[in-house]
Amino acid sequence: MPSPEAAAAAAAAERRLTHIDASGSAAMVDVSQKSVTTREAQASCSVYLGDAYEAVAANSMKKGDVLKVSQLAGIMGAKATANLIPLCHNIPISKVDVQLSLEPATRSVAVRALAVTDGKTGVEMEALTAASVAALTVYDMCKAAAKDMVVGGLQLDYKAGGRSGTYLRAGLRRADLLPSARPPL
Repeated sequence: MPSPEAAAAAAAAERRLTHIDASGSAAMVDVSQKSVTTREAQASCSVYLGDAYEAVAANSMKKGDVLKVSQLAGIMGAKATANLIPLCHNIPISKVDVQLSLEPATRSVAVRALAVTDGKTGVEMEALTAASVAALTVYDMCKAAAKDMVVGGLQLDYKAGGRSGTYLRAGLRRADLLPSARPPL
């Protein structure tokens, strides 16, 4: 069993900023020595539609079907992550699943995005990018109908694979994940 000092040092090493090198400069993480494993992540956010809710629910926006176009935009966003986030690795994505649903009680659109890869690094950024691009597309398609929209709550819900193992956001249940997620819960 490691000493308390060794355990504290190991915990501190786990929490260090991985995209900062010893001199304090930004650096891409070297994953060349990592093993290839199946990794997946789900992210979510919401778009509070305000005055645009009825038009989205009736699918009567002039720009077209808001939920379908935003779903495709989210998928495209996941595939473009390495071009948008400077220190992200360009990874082969095996699957992207983006789902948007209307939430009448809050007059919002719930966005959930899942990304999967067989690789040496995780897909958290791809899932987060997919969710945020989908949400921004909802905003873009509705901005003529409402000025009071809010995009919020972007978060990582779940990740699995790799050295750090599985993470499930506190309070989430299996039912909160997309059906295509394969968490070892």
